[in-house]
Amino acid sequence: MIKCNTLLHNNKSTNSPIKKQGFTLIEVMLAMAVFAVAGVALLGVADNNYRHISLLEDKMFANWVASNQLVEASLNSSWPPKNNKKGEVELAGRTWYWQQKVIKTASSDLQSVVIEVRKNKEDELITASLMTYLSKAKP
Repeated sequence: MIKCNTLLHNNKSTNSPIKKQGFTLIEVMLAMAVFAVAGVALLGVADNNYRHISLLEDKMFANWVASNQLVEASLNSSWPPKNNKKGEVELAGRTWYWQQKVIKTASSDLQSVVIEVRKNKEDELITASLMTYLSKAKP
């Protein structure tokens, strides 16, 4: 008999109106608007990050090209170094254009050598520039 009373009691409670829980249409639309704004902001940040990484990669490779050309200029035994020497180098699947500029110093046994590297041959914008001093080898 106790079991029957319990069953009857449970049936009576289920017949009472149950309050349904959920989100209204306005709440759903507001949540979607918040997520859309957040998504647009994240896309902007990701795009900005990609551009900066690409720029850093270009500068790194251009510095490598300039460094290699400075080493080559320092190993060259001719004096004085050739001014406005130009060339192109293949590195990381790209062609880099470099130019060597020689600047005279107060000493005739010392000259400054600047290597400028560009991504495009006609480009005025220098991607990287390195400078070193070369001295005349004394026998």
